[in-house]
Amino acid sequence: MRKTATRNVIGAQGPQSAATARKSHRTKTVSRKPSSNSEANSEIKIGGRLKHARLIKGLRLQDLADKLDCSESFLSKIENNKVRPSLSMLHQITVALDINISILFADQADQNFEQIQIIRAKDRQTIKTNPSRSGPGITLERLVAMERSSLIEANIHCIDPGGHTDGVINHEGEEIGFLLEGQLDLELDGVWYSLSEGDSFFFRSTLPHGYKNPGNKLTRILWVNTPPTF
Repeated sequence: MRKTATRNVIGAQGPQSAATARKSHRTKTVSRKPSSNSEANSEIKIGGRLKHARLIKGLRLQDLADKLDCSESFLSKIENNKVRPSLSMLHQITVALDINISILFADQADQNFEQIQIIRAKDRQTIKTNPSRSGPGITLERLVAMERSSLIEANIHCIDPGGHTDGVINHEGEEIGFLLEGQLDLELDGVWYSLSEGDSFFFRSTLPHGYKNPGNKLTRILWVNTPPTF
Protein backbone atom coordinates (compact mmCIF):
# COMPACT_ATOMS: atom_id res chain seq x y z
CA MET A 1 0.00 0.00 0.00
CA ARG A 2 1.32 3.44 -0.92
CA LYS A 3 1.94 5.76 2.04
CA THR A 4 1.33 9.48 1.61
CA ALA A 5 3.69 11.82 3.50
CA THR A 6 2.25 14.61 5.61
CA ARG A 7 3.75 17.96 6.55
CA ASN A 8 3.51 20.34 9.48
CA VAL A 9 3.33 23.74 7.76
CA ILE A 10 3.77 27.03 9.59
CA GLY A 11 2.35 30.02 7.78
CA ALA A 12 0.87 27.93 4.93
CA GLN A 13 -2.26 29.14 3.17
CA GLY A 14 -5.09 27.37 1.38
CA PRO A 15 -7.16 24.25 2.10
CA GLN A 16 -5.67 21.06 3.54
CA SER A 17 -4.89 18.27 1.12
CA ALA A 18 -6.96 15.10 1.32
CA ALA A 19 -3.97 13.24 2.73
CA THR A 20 -3.50 15.85 5.44
CA ALA A 21 -7.19 15.78 6.30
CA ARG A 22 -7.14 11.99 6.63
CA LYS A 23 -4.20 12.17 9.03
CA SER A 24 -5.18 15.31 10.93
CA HIS A 25 -4.94 13.37 14.18
CA ARG A 26 -1.19 12.93 13.56
CA THR A 27 -0.13 16.34 12.31
CA LYS A 28 -1.15 19.92 12.94
CA THR A 29 -1.02 23.04 10.79
CA VAL A 30 0.21 26.04 12.78
CA SER A 31 0.00 29.67 11.68
CA ARG A 32 1.54 32.73 13.30
CA LYS A 33 0.19 36.24 13.26
CA PRO A 34 2.18 38.34 10.79
CA SER A 35 4.54 40.97 12.13
CA SER A 36 3.24 44.54 12.29
CA ASN A 37 6.35 45.43 10.28
CA SER A 38 5.95 43.77 6.88
CA GLU A 39 9.69 44.06 6.21
CA ALA A 40 10.76 42.28 9.37
CA ASN A 41 10.09 38.95 11.01
CA SER A 42 8.52 38.79 14.45
CA GLU A 43 11.01 39.73 17.16
CA ILE A 44 10.77 37.77 20.38
CA LYS A 45 10.97 39.90 23.51
CA ILE A 46 13.29 37.71 25.59
CA GLY A 47 13.17 39.71 28.84
CA GLY A 48 10.11 37.99 30.27
CA ARG A 49 11.41 34.56 29.29
CA LEU A 50 14.73 35.19 31.01
CA LYS A 51 12.93 36.42 34.12
CA HIS A 52 10.73 33.32 34.14
CA ALA A 53 13.81 31.07 33.88
CA ARG A 54 15.49 32.98 36.73
CA LEU A 55 12.45 32.63 39.00
CA ILE A 56 12.18 28.91 38.20
CA LYS A 57 15.84 28.64 39.19
CA GLY A 58 15.03 30.39 42.48
CA LEU A 59 17.50 33.22 41.92
CA ARG A 60 17.16 36.87 42.88
CA LEU A 61 18.38 39.48 40.43
CA GLN A 62 21.35 40.12 42.70
CA ASP A 63 22.19 36.40 42.79
CA LEU A 64 22.31 36.28 39.00
CA ALA A 65 24.24 39.54 38.82
CA ASP A 66 26.87 38.08 41.16
CA LYS A 67 27.21 35.01 38.96
CA LEU A 68 27.70 37.15 35.86
CA ASP A 69 29.79 39.90 37.47
CA CYS A 70 27.44 42.60 36.22
CA SER A 71 25.03 45.05 37.82
CA GLU A 72 21.56 44.19 39.07
CA SER A 73 20.15 47.23 37.27
CA PHE A 74 21.57 46.03 33.94
CA LEU A 75 19.85 42.65 34.33
CA SER A 76 16.63 44.39 35.34
CA LYS A 77 16.71 46.42 32.12
CA ILE A 78 17.23 43.23 30.10
CA GLU A 79 14.29 41.50 31.82
CA ASN A 80 12.09 44.54 31.13
CA ASN A 81 13.21 44.68 27.48
CA LYS A 82 14.74 48.13 27.93
CA VAL A 83 18.14 47.01 26.62
CA ARG A 84 19.34 44.09 24.52
CA PRO A 85 22.37 42.14 25.75
CA SER A 86 25.26 41.30 23.47
CA LEU A 87 25.36 37.79 22.05
CA SER A 88 28.11 36.72 24.45
CA MET A 89 26.26 38.20 27.47
CA LEU A 90 23.03 36.49 26.41
CA HIS A 91 24.91 33.19 26.25
CA GLN A 92 26.39 33.77 29.73
CA ILE A 93 22.92 34.48 31.13
CA THR A 94 21.42 31.32 29.65
CA VAL A 95 24.32 29.20 30.94
CA ALA A 96 23.83 30.63 34.45
CA LEU A 97 20.13 29.73 34.22
CA ASP A 98 20.82 26.19 32.93
CA ILE A 99 19.02 26.82 29.63
CA ASN A 100 20.21 27.74 26.14
CA ILE A 101 19.37 30.41 23.60
CA SER A 102 17.25 28.05 21.51
CA ILE A 103 14.87 27.63 24.49
CA LEU A 104 14.14 31.38 24.31
CA PHE A 105 12.52 30.79 20.92
CA ALA A 106 10.08 28.22 22.36
CA ASP A 107 6.40 29.12 22.37
CA GLN A 108 3.01 27.45 22.67
CA ALA A 109 3.16 26.13 19.11
CA ASP A 110 6.40 24.26 19.87
CA GLN A 111 4.65 22.10 22.47
CA ASN A 112 3.06 20.16 19.57
CA PHE A 113 6.40 19.35 17.91
CA GLU A 114 6.05 17.39 14.67
CA GLN A 115 8.51 15.15 12.83
CA ILE A 116 8.26 17.31 9.68
CA GLN A 117 7.95 21.11 9.56
CA ILE A 118 7.76 23.77 6.87
CA ILE A 119 8.45 27.35 8.03
CA ARG A 120 7.58 30.20 5.68
CA ALA A 121 10.15 33.00 5.42
CA LYS A 122 7.67 35.60 6.66
CA ASP A 123 6.98 33.51 9.79
CA ARG A 124 10.55 33.15 11.01
CA GLN A 125 10.97 34.49 14.54
CA THR A 126 13.98 36.51 15.61
CA ILE A 127 16.01 37.44 18.66
CA LYS A 128 17.99 40.67 18.51
CA THR A 129 21.19 41.31 20.46
CA ASN A 130 23.11 44.53 20.79
CA PRO A 131 26.36 45.29 22.68
CA SER A 132 25.33 48.95 22.96
CA ARG A 133 21.94 50.62 22.90
CA SER A 134 22.41 52.39 19.56
CA GLY A 135 25.32 50.46 18.03
CA PRO A 136 25.32 47.68 15.42
CA GLY A 137 23.89 44.39 16.57
CA ILE A 138 23.17 40.77 15.65
CA THR A 139 19.82 39.21 14.82
CA LEU A 140 19.22 35.46 15.12
CA GLU A 141 16.53 34.11 12.79
CA ARG A 142 15.19 30.71 13.88
CA LEU A 143 14.85 28.31 10.95
CA VAL A 144 12.71 25.65 12.63
CA ALA A 145 10.88 25.16 15.90
CA MET A 146 12.89 22.65 17.91
CA GLU A 147 11.88 20.77 21.05
CA ARG A 148 14.15 20.45 24.07
CA SER A 149 15.21 16.90 23.15
CA SER A 150 16.28 17.82 19.59
CA LEU A 151 19.83 17.05 18.51
CA ILE A 152 20.33 20.01 16.18
CA GLU A 153 19.77 23.76 16.11
CA ALA A 154 19.89 26.02 13.06
CA ASN A 155 19.67 29.80 12.79
CA ILE A 156 20.59 32.54 10.37
CA HIS A 157 22.94 35.02 12.04
CA CYS A 158 22.39 38.52 10.57
CA ILE A 159 25.24 40.83 11.56
CA ASP A 160 25.06 44.58 11.01
CA PRO A 161 28.15 46.32 9.62
CA GLY A 162 30.53 46.60 12.58
CA GLY A 163 28.44 44.17 14.64
CA HIS A 164 30.23 41.66 16.86
CA THR A 165 29.66 39.07 19.58
CA ASP A 166 31.34 41.26 22.23
CA GLY A 167 33.83 38.60 23.24
CA VAL A 168 34.05 34.84 22.90
CA ILE A 169 31.92 31.96 24.15
CA ASN A 170 32.40 28.21 24.38
CA HIS A 171 30.17 25.23 25.12
CA GLU A 172 29.74 21.57 24.22
CA GLY A 173 29.10 20.43 20.65
CA GLU A 174 30.09 21.11 17.05
CA GLU A 175 29.25 23.91 14.63
CA ILE A 176 29.03 24.40 10.87
CA GLY A 177 28.48 27.68 9.08
CA PHE A 178 28.00 28.91 5.51
CA LEU A 179 28.25 32.59 4.53
CA LEU A 180 25.14 33.48 2.55
CA GLU A 181 26.33 37.05 2.00
CA GLY A 182 28.80 39.62 3.29
CA GLN A 183 32.11 39.25 5.11
CA LEU A 184 33.04 37.71 8.45
CA ASP A 185 36.06 37.76 10.76
CA LEU A 186 35.79 34.55 12.77
CA GLU A 187 37.85 34.07 15.95
CA LEU A 188 38.60 30.46 16.92
CA ASP A 189 40.81 29.73 19.92
CA GLY A 190 42.57 33.10 19.62
CA VAL A 191 43.15 32.91 15.84
CA TRP A 192 41.24 35.13 13.40
CA TYR A 193 40.01 33.88 10.01
CA SER A 194 38.60 36.11 7.25
CA LEU A 195 35.68 34.67 5.31
CA SER A 196 33.63 35.89 2.35
CA GLU A 197 30.34 35.00 0.68
CA GLY A 198 30.26 31.32 -0.22
CA ASP A 199 32.87 30.26 2.36
CA SER A 200 32.05 27.66 5.01
CA PHE A 201 33.55 26.54 8.31
CA PHE A 202 33.48 23.89 11.02
CA PHE A 203 34.81 23.88 14.59
CA ARG A 204 34.39 22.22 17.96
CA SER A 205 32.19 24.38 20.16
CA THR A 206 34.53 23.88 23.13
CA LEU A 207 36.99 26.23 21.41
CA PRO A 208 36.49 29.86 22.47
CA HIS A 209 34.80 31.52 19.50
CA GLY A 210 33.38 34.84 18.43
CA TYR A 211 33.01 36.96 15.32
CA LYS A 212 32.56 40.42 13.84
CA ASN A 213 31.40 41.93 10.56
CA PRO A 214 34.30 43.97 9.13
CA GLY A 215 32.37 45.04 6.03
CA ASN A 216 30.03 47.89 5.22
CA LYS A 217 26.95 45.77 4.49
CA LEU A 218 24.89 43.14 6.29
CA THR A 219 26.44 39.70 6.75
CA ARG A 220 24.18 36.62 6.84
CA ILE A 221 25.37 33.18 7.96
CA LEU A 222 23.55 29.87 7.97
CA TRP A 223 24.70 28.49 11.34
CA VAL A 224 24.10 24.96 12.63
CA ASN A 225 24.87 23.64 16.14
CA THR A 226 24.68 20.12 17.45
CA PRO A 227 23.57 19.47 20.10
CA PRO A 228 21.68 22.74 20.77
CA THR A 229 23.92 23.86 23.63
CA PHE A 230 24.37 27.40 22.27
